[in-house]
Amino acid sequence: MILTQVMAAEDAAPNPLIPHVPEIILGFIVVAILYIGISKFIVPNFEKAYADRTAAIEGGIENAEAKQAEADAKLAELEEQLSQARHEAARIREQAREEGAAIKAEMRTEAQAEAERIVTAGKAQIEAERQQAAASLKTEVGTLATGLAGRIVGESLDDDARSGRVVERFLADLEAGVH
Repeated sequence: MILTQVMAAEDAAPNPLIPHVPEIILGFIVVAILYIGISKFIVPNFEKAYADRTAAIEGGIENAEAKQAEADAKLAELEEQLSQARHEAARIREQAREEGAAIKAEMRTEAQAEAERIVTAGKAQIEAERQQAAASLKTEVGTLATGLAGRIVGESLDDDARSGRVVERFLADLEAGVH
């Protein structure tokens, strides 16, 4: 009885835990179609996109490494140029110091020569003025001596030849008395 009732109940309401065979076969067919469709159309596109992205990343890394190597080479070149520029600047500064010292020495020599020339010219001018003053003094002394001698003698000594001889004699006596 119980078995009949269970059988009768099975015919009446299907058991939800036991699938029907046609549904299982239909499910396998649909899954197989989906698997074939996905593996033929979708997976190759994903594989291609993955391969493209991998190639792009690897190419980007290689490109970045190449750019880094190029940048390092350029940096080394610039550092070398900077070092050369520093050496050149030091050389130019040293050359400028040497030239400055040479110019300074040359200007000092020129200044000393100019000072000696000025001193020599000054001495020559002083000597010329002294001689001029001595000549002027001789003339004045001669005139005064002629006038005084004329007063003493009582006659005029306006004759140039006579007054010249008197002045010469007077000056010779003065110079002999000074020495």
